[in-house]
Amino acid sequence: MMKSKTCETITIGSTEIMLANPAKLPLKWVGQKELIKQVQAAWMVVDEKDVPFNPRLIGKPGVGKTTLGYAAAKRLNTKIYLFQATMDTRPEDLIITPVMGADGQVKYAASSLVTAMIRGGVCILDEGNRMSERAWASLAPLLDDRRYVESIITGLTISADPNFRFIVTINEDASTYEIPEYIHSRLQPQIFIDFPDREDELLILKENLPFADEDILNYMVDFLQRAHATDEVYSVRDGINMARYAMKMMRGTQMSKEEVIHRAILTVLGEEGLRYGE
Repeated sequence: MMKSKTCETITIGSTEIMLANPAKLPLKWVGQKELIKQVQAAWMVVDEKDVPFNPRLIGKPGVGKTTLGYAAAKRLNTKIYLFQATMDTRPEDLIITPVMGADGQVKYAASSLVTAMIRGGVCILDEGNRMSERAWASLAPLLDDRRYVESIITGLTISADPNFRFIVTINEDASTYEIPEYIHSRLQPQIFIDFPDREDELLILKENLPFADEDILNYMVDFLQRAHATDEVYSVRDGINMARYAMKMMRGTQMSKEEVIHRAILTVLGEEGLRYGE
């Protein structure tokens, strides 16, 4: 039987609030260490009157934006919280929401973002360009020198711990909403993540698939490099999925390497992906 995680609670004023649990993700950043240094520099505080930046990571889907944010946060040796933004995210989802307790009483739950603020952790807001201006507006005072949020539901103003750090990932594609300029100016600096070079891409595949056949890994890296050269959206995530599926088929069928690679590309990417095969 699985044990449910117990929620920690905190009292602010006279209101008891349940806190979110930190994220523990099996993510490891491979290569491009300069990008981690850029994030760390953005979060650095150089004077008692200084405040950290709120960097935004921009790149195509699958280039490792969330992994980069998580890896940089791990360097701070603090708790990490993840908030997945969607087009349905409401201001109260970002701050505090009422929930029905087991005893039938209304209770209040802090989002992972507010929990990070209270605990002095790091919040990664994933895919921020999926979120509406109304939701972003509720974070405006948090993302400037004020560093607080206001909960309309509880009437509370919650200030961020000095150790709180924030980072947002932005997909470089057609977004659901346009992030307003007054929010853009608060999400600085902009750190762009491009597709990795061949050496780093091979390291990433090996890190994720240490059991994989070397020939299959090299084929997938060359496949991805050809796709990157034409600005195709295929990412290392696609390469990992194709290599993993090819390995599974090799174990479960009598197909040759060439056949399982062809089938993996076709299954994961469709016929259009075959143009980048040899």
